[in-house]
Amino acid sequence: LSLLMYPIWNGLIVDRQAGQAAELFLSEVDAREETQSTDPTEETIPYQQLWDEMCAYNETLYAEKQVSFDSPDDYEQPSFNLLDYGLEDEVFAVLTARKINLEMPVYLGATDTHLAHGASHMSLTSLPIGGENTNCVIAAHRGYSKAAMFRDIENLEIGDKIYIENFREKLTYKVVQLRIISPSDISQILIREGKDMVTLLTCHPYRKNSQRYVVFCERI
Repeated sequence: LSLLMYPIWNGLIVDRQAGQAAELFLSEVDAREETQSTDPTEETIPYQQLWDEMCAYNETLYAEKQVSFDSPDDYEQPSFNLLDYGLEDEVFAVLTARKINLEMPVYLGATDTHLAHGASHMSLTSLPIGGENTNCVIAAHRGYSKAAMFRDIENLEIGDKIYIENFREKLTYKVVQLRIISPSDISQILIREGKDMVTLLTCHPYRKNSQRYVVFCERI
């Protein structure tokens, strides 16, 4: 019985740990916002250097048309080491989709380790800070080790909202398109001219993983 139940227990543990990481990140954001409200000086603006460099990164990606976006190894390499900028861990944001009861930490770099603990920003796509000419691609497993993660992503419909809360602000997006693509069709997830987007990406069909299920969202 223990052997049969282990995958389920393990999935519950993974889900719980992901939820705890998300809640910890949000509580730290709330604490910083409280500090800013009581002492609104330039020194209390969190991680300004990191923010400026990330904005520049997104602008460069668009200007160079994501020329290096063709190597799986590059998707995995985190675009920034958050610890170098004073963040306490590798969580950069929290992704929330209330329609499917989803709240997950977002890590930079789609490494096996990050994907085992939550959602991951695919490097060489726009960072999840918003802005014109951006498309942040966030990948996650479906039912990894019996954990939910993006398992219920097909229940999202056109018009549903998702939220990205990074260390500076909360961004709201609306689902505008659903599509099934081949794993090699990267042209579908590139930056779109004039758009501010988040794209959710996962395996499809559930438990077969021969294709990719994609949810395109635009900023509102």
